[in-house]
Amino acid sequence: MRADLTSPHAFEALVREHQSMVFRTLSRMTGAGPHVEDLAQEVFLRLYRALPEFRGDSALTTYLYRIVVNVAQDEWKRRRRDREFVATTPASQDDEASDWLENLPGDTLRGHARTPEQLLSDAELQSAVDAALLSLSEPERAVLILYHQEDCSYEAISAALEMPINTVRTHLHRGRKRMSALIQAQLAPPPAPPARYPQPLEAR
Repeated sequence: MRADLTSPHAFEALVREHQSMVFRTLSRMTGAGPHVEDLAQEVFLRLYRALPEFRGDSALTTYLYRIVVNVAQDEWKRRRRDREFVATTPASQDDEASDWLENLPGDTLRGHARTPEQLLSDAELQSAVDAALLSLSEPERAVLILYHQEDCSYEAISAALEMPINTVRTHLHRGRKRMSALIQAQLAPPPAPPARYPQPLEAR
């Protein structure tokens, strides 16, 4: 039933339909950069090879998410082997920090003089969110990305990551708490310099 998706015209349409999601999710999982294009090509190559065996037991998007996560995991393993430091930049100017923060504990933003509206439009906040996300463990990062960014249900995440729903909930809860702490630490104002008192005048 799915074999027709391997035809050049059908597969090209499939790529056009899902490429934004693939690039966006890979950028969030591995950090933005030129490597994302290579990873996206690998995702669609694996999808093309797998389509003849795809029987529709799950939604095609769930199947594609699973491939995206697998490709991202391979990238993480490669980086660990090479022990490379990978600099990260915000994944996209279109991403809203509010999507990530609305379900985080409220004390994340507490203690800042700026209004929530100003914080949400602040590039500093977006950078902090991206850096915190890439500091999470791989399962936590994947669950948070699929849940908050891609609006996947617990069931869809469970199918994509091949883990029990209770485990998905655990990673989501822990990931939120860790992101809250990391963002709060990055946005905390620097400590005030010690007060300097004038030196007493020397007696003449």
